Amino acid sequence: MRRIAAIMLAVTLPVAGIAGASETAAPMAPPASAVAGPFTQLPAPTGAFAVGRNVLHLVDPDRSDPWTPAQRRELMVSMYYPAQRSDGVRAPYATDREARLLLDGSGMPGVPAEVLSQAGTNAVVDAAPVAGAYPMVVVSPGFTASRFTLTALSEELASRGYVVAAVDHAGESFGIEFPGGRMSTCVACDRVTDPAALKPVAETRAHDVAFLLDRLTGPAPAWSHAGLIDATRIGMAGHSIGGASAAATMAIDARVRAGADMDGSFPGIMPAAGLGDRSFLLLGADGQTSPGGDQTWDEAWTRLRGWKRWVTLVGADHDSFADTGALAEQVGLPGETALRAGRAVDLTRILVATFFDQQLRGIGQPSLEHLATAFPEVRFNNP
Repeated sequence: MRRIAAIMLAVTLPVAGIAGASETAAPMAPPASAVAGPFTQLPAPTGAFAVGRNVLHLVDPDRSDPWTPAQRRELMVSMYYPAQRSDGVRAPYATDREARLLLDGSGMPGVPAEVLSQAGTNAVVDAAPVAGAYPMVVVSPGFTASRFTLTALSEELASRGYVVAAVDHAGESFGIEFPGGRMSTCVACDRVTDPAALKPVAETRAHDVAFLLDRLTGPAPAWSHAGLIDATRIGMAGHSIGGASAAATMAIDARVRAGADMDGSFPGIMPAAGLGDRSFLLLGADGQTSPGGDQTWDEAWTRLRGWKRWVTLVGADHDSFADTGALAEQVGLPGETALRAGRAVDLTRILVATFFDQQLRGIGQPSLEHLATAFPEVRFNNP
């Protein structure tokens, strides 16, 4: 949201045996209509499947947390998957405490936490899965944000026949609630003061994802439905530093075949040799990550050797790719972009899902290029 955009401004400007695995802007007052329910609703997924969700808490016994070295590295992971039925208890979007910390940290203390914590989702808690083997996409949020800010995208992918692992990285979000009510806050915020400081964040997340893949696809997997995952078809997508972390992960882990970066800079992150013949999508905001707007994107483009596309959402800004702006829009909080927030989320879902359909499922139509003719807000760049 607005505070997140402020923190990440430097990112989008040009720069010269396992333990603990279990399933489990200026302050703005809202309009009167925002304080009485019903609150908000995520868009319905468009795929053929209902969506289920489980939650995992994972602890890496072999790695210290880089932000709190006395602790082991911990992750909270929401697992979305194709489900048999859509009726049942809907998964919560966020806890009240997570929502409150995100809103306060984003400079919106006057907005009720319920705008986020009581947002309607489409995933059913612990729904029975549809048997099969599905490609998996790992989803990583922006710095200071939480995994729930990419719920609409996660649900969309699951409805189309993907397993999705949406990851929270301890110490890098305004608020992550762990089992038992323990809260992780943004310890890393005090250390990330310039674009160069984001490189260790991306590298930490790359090791987080490698550990996650080990726990989901290795022996004695941490998730009871791990048999749904086709380990030969894995992708990763993320917003802001989460998107840049997709490239950092691909640089150290060949299991990730395709990556998508939603408006995240690459300060020292994209390897000089690129990512081999693997596929990568750059999906950016108008002006900020268009050609010439962020030199790390221009540089990354020249290093990518495999299938690649560079797409701009015309009228979008850095926050347009996450759910939060669209939810705020539903209760009358004004947006600041030419592209309506809800529309931006819909287009993000379509573009990212179409990319992974092509790269992980071999579905050629509609192609990404076709979307540029169908939606005037979608612009393909040819640097």
